[in-house]
Amino acid sequence: MKKLVIGILAHVDAGKTTLSESMLYLSGKIGKLGRVDNKDAFLDNYELERARGITIFSKQAILDIDETQITLLDTPGHVDFSAEMERTLQVLDYAVLVISGADGVQGHTKTLWRLLNMYRIPVFLFINKMDQNGTDKNKLMKEMKQLDDGCVEFGGEKTNSFYEQLAMCEEEMLEAYLETGHIDTSQIKKAVRERRVFPCFFGSALKLEGVEQLLQGIGEYAMLPSYPKEFGGRIFKITRDEQGNRLTHLKLTGGILRVKDALKGSSWEEKVNQIRIYSGQKYETVNELEAGAVCAVTGLTLSKAGEGLGIEDASYAPVLEPVLSYQIILPEGCDPREMLPKLRQIEEEEPELHIVWEEQLQEIQAQIMGEVQIEILSSLIRNRFGIQVSFGDGRIVYKETIKDTVEGVGHFEPLRHYAEVHLLLEPGEPGSGVQFGINCSEDILGKSWQRLILTHLEEKEHKGVLTGSAITDMKITLVSGRAHNKHTEGGDFREATYRAVRQGLKEAEAVLLEPYYAFQLEVPEKMVGRAMTDIEKMYGTSDIAQTNAGMVLLTGSAPVITMRNYQKEVAAYTQGLGRLFCSLKGYEPCHNGKEVMEHIGYDSERDLENPTGSVFCAHGAGFLVDWKDVKSYMHVEGFLQKKKELPEETAGNQAVYTEKEWISLEEIDRIINNTAYANQGKKSVWKKHRTAHESYYKTSGYSEAGYDNGQKETKEEYLLVDGYNIIFAWPELSDLAEDNMDGARMKLMDTLSNYQGIRKCQIIAVFDAYRVQGHLEEVIDYHNIHMVYTKEAQTADQYIEKFAHDNKKKYNITVATSDGLQQVIIRGAGSSLLSARELKAEIETATERMRQEYEESQDKKRNYLIDTLPAEVKKQMEELIRKEDKK
Repeated sequence: MKKLVIGILAHVDAGKTTLSESMLYLSGKIGKLGRVDNKDAFLDNYELERARGITIFSKQAILDIDETQITLLDTPGHVDFSAEMERTLQVLDYAVLVISGADGVQGHTKTLWRLLNMYRIPVFLFINKMDQNGTDKNKLMKEMKQLDDGCVEFGGEKTNSFYEQLAMCEEEMLEAYLETGHIDTSQIKKAVRERRVFPCFFGSALKLEGVEQLLQGIGEYAMLPSYPKEFGGRIFKITRDEQGNRLTHLKLTGGILRVKDALKGSSWEEKVNQIRIYSGQKYETVNELEAGAVCAVTGLTLSKAGEGLGIEDASYAPVLEPVLSYQIILPEGCDPREMLPKLRQIEEEEPELHIVWEEQLQEIQAQIMGEVQIEILSSLIRNRFGIQVSFGDGRIVYKETIKDTVEGVGHFEPLRHYAEVHLLLEPGEPGSGVQFGINCSEDILGKSWQRLILTHLEEKEHKGVLTGSAITDMKITLVSGRAHNKHTEGGDFREATYRAVRQGLKEAEAVLLEPYYAFQLEVPEKMVGRAMTDIEKMYGTSDIAQTNAGMVLLTGSAPVITMRNYQKEVAAYTQGLGRLFCSLKGYEPCHNGKEVMEHIGYDSERDLENPTGSVFCAHGAGFLVDWKDVKSYMHVEGFLQKKKELPEETAGNQAVYTEKEWISLEEIDRIINNTAYANQGKKSVWKKHRTAHESYYKTSGYSEAGYDNGQKETKEEYLLVDGYNIIFAWPELSDLAEDNMDGARMKLMDTLSNYQGIRKCQIIAVFDAYRVQGHLEEVIDYHNIHMVYTKEAQTADQYIEKFAHDNKKKYNITVATSDGLQQVIIRGAGSSLLSARELKAEIETATERMRQEYEESQDKKRNYLIDTLPAEVKKQMEELIRKEDKK
C-alpha cells in the first residue's frame, strides 16, 4: 500500500486535535468522535494532556484514504512545546495547517508558516470554527493571501473563478487555462507539491463540516513520494512506554527495515529488537517495514532525536529553542548525583531542556520555553520518579557572537604531547547559529587530524567570554595546525581546539545577544498611545499594521525579558479587550548588555573548564601562556595578515586573508611583536562611544561597516525632522500647539525654512497622518523645504526609518528627533542624530552667526561723503577744523 505522512499544525486552541478526531472518525478508524473538553480524544492519551486540554507530545494515528495509507501526526500547538512540533516537521510529506476562523492568522501561525517554508513542506489549510458568529470567509481569505498569494479556496465547485485563481499561481497552469479553459489535476498536484498552490478548506471540525472535502482534497491533490532502494531513516523523537522501554521514533526514507537489523548512528551501532507501528495508544508489531512508514523501534539505547540513519544526514537544529533557564530545586535529602541520570532520561525525550549541572553554583539548571512547560515537567518527574521538584525564578538565556574576523590559536604541549590549531572566527548572519568548516591544506595537517578537530568543534557547546553564554551566529573554520609524528594524541587536539576557540573569542570584539519576541498587539484605538509608549519603555519597536472597527493592530518586536508578563497588563488596561500574541523572533543585541554582564559577573580567565590560554614546553617542562601572548609563541605561521584598507573601488574596509609559508620562530616573533592584530580596527566615524548594541549593527553580516577609510565621499546633506516630536519638545511651540496646532506647525516650518537658507541642505519635515482614514502620502514644497504628511497606518517614525535605510548610501542623512528608541534605530541605519535641544541650539547658533556676518559686511560696505571729496577740499576742511579747535 502507498504511504503518506501528514502532520497537523496549529496555534493553540485552533481545533487541531478536534480535526484529527474528525478525520479518524470519517475514515472509519474510530467508532466514536472524541472531544478535547470531554477528555476522551483518541490522540490526547496522556493524563496530563487530558487534564490540561492541550497536546503536549506529538502522536500518530493510521487512516486510509482510497488506496493510500496516511500516517497522521498530531503535533503540539502551544508555543511552549514548539520544539516537539518542529522535530516532527522534518519527517512530513505534507502538512495541514489549522487556522481558527474566529481568530484568523495569529502570531504563532506566521511562525509555523515560516517553518513550513524553511522545511519546504507542501501545505493544505483548514479554516476551522466557521460555525461561530462573526466569522467572515472573504476577510479570512484576504488574511490567507497575506501568508502567500498561492492560497486558493478548494472547498467549492470548480468554476472559472477557481481556475483563474490557480492560473495566477503558476505559468504552466496559466498557459493550460488560456488554451483549454481548464487545468488538469496532475498540474494542480505538481503545483501543490512545489508549494506554488496552497488549497484552503473551510468548515467546522466539531460539527464534521468541511472535513470530508479536506480528506477528498488530500486524496486527490497529494502526490505520493518515491523512495530509493538504499536504506535511510530519520529519527525525530525518543520516548518510553509504560513499562519503561526506550522507543526510537523514526521515518523510513529508503530501503527496508527488519527486526535484528543493525543500525548505525553518529557514534553508536545497535540492533533493532522490535518494530512497532503506533495508532494512538495501541500498536502492532511487524517483522519488516518499507520506506515511507513511521515506526518506533526498541533496542536502541544511544540514538538521539535529529540523527540520520543510512543515506540520511542529520537534521537541522531546531529554529525554535528555549529562552529561559530555571534552577531545578530538589527536595531535602535528594542527592543531585542520583537525580541527574533520571533527568537525562527526560532530556533524551526533550533535547531542548539542556539539563546542566553548574559546578560553581552547585545546582541543576534546565532551559524551558515557558510556565506551562514547567508545570508539565514537574508532573512528569513526579509521575515517573516519585520526586516532587520545584523551579526557581527564570533567567533569560543569553548568547554571544562577534563583530569582527579574528584568528584563534590554541597550543597544547605539555611534556610528550603536542598539538597546535588555528581557527578563523567570522561573524555570521543573524539566526545562522554556529557553522564549522575546513580550509586547510593536507600538506600542512593530515586529513585524519583535520576530521578529528572538526569533531571536537562540533562535540560541545562553546562558551562566550562576556557571560559564559553559548556562542552563535558565527562561522569557525580550521585554517592551519600542526601535529607531531611521535608525541601527538587525539586528546591533544581536543585541548588545542577548545583553547583556539577561546583565544579567538578573547581577541575578537564580542557582542552579547538576548532573545526577542515578535508580537501582534490588538488594542482599542484610544489605547494606541499607551501601548506604543509601553513598547518603547520595553525597548521594543512597533508599527501600526491595520485599524478596523475601533481596534488597532500593532506589530513589532521587543526583548523577551521586558515583555514576559505584558499580557496581564494588556488585559488590565484594555478591560479584557486587548490581545497579545508573541512568538520567538530570534536573538538580537542585548539592550542592557553592560548591566547584564555586571550582574552575571563572569570572568573568562578564571573559568578553569574553558581556558583561554595555551600550554607550551621549554627545557623539558610545560608552562602556561596567557591568551594575549599565545601568538608570540605559536609554531605555525598565522593565517591572517594585518588588516589593510582595500583600494577605493572596493566597497568598504575588509580584512585581507592570505595563507603564508611557514617561517622560522625568530621571524614569527619579530612579525608578531610589530603587528597590530586585526580586531583593533580603526577609529569609528562617530564621535560618541558606541554601545555594544550600536556596534553590533555596524558589522558586515548585520549592517554596513561603520569605519572611516580616510577618503570621505562628498554627498548631498539631508536633514529629516520628526515634526510633532520637535513641536512638543520646544517649549514655545508646545505652548502654541495647545491652542493652535496649525500655527505651531507653520512656525516650525518658517524656522526650518530660514535655517535651510543658511545651511543650504535638503530639509524634510515629516508629520503623522496615520490616523486619517484613506490618507495617501502627501509631499508639499514649503518655500525652500519639503513637508511630508504620511499615509494611513504609517507613522513619521516609519517614514524616516525607511528613508534613512533606503538612501543611506546616497546621502549624508541627519535625523532630528528626541525619541530614544527612534535614535537607536536611526543609528543602526548609519545616520547622524540631532536631539530636539541640539537642533534648536544649532539653528540659534547658525542664525546668530549669520547676523554677525551680516553686520560685519555692512560695516565694511558703508560709504561716507568725505571719502568722495578731492584732496584739496579735504585739506581746507581740516585747516578750518583746527582753527575752530583753537578758538
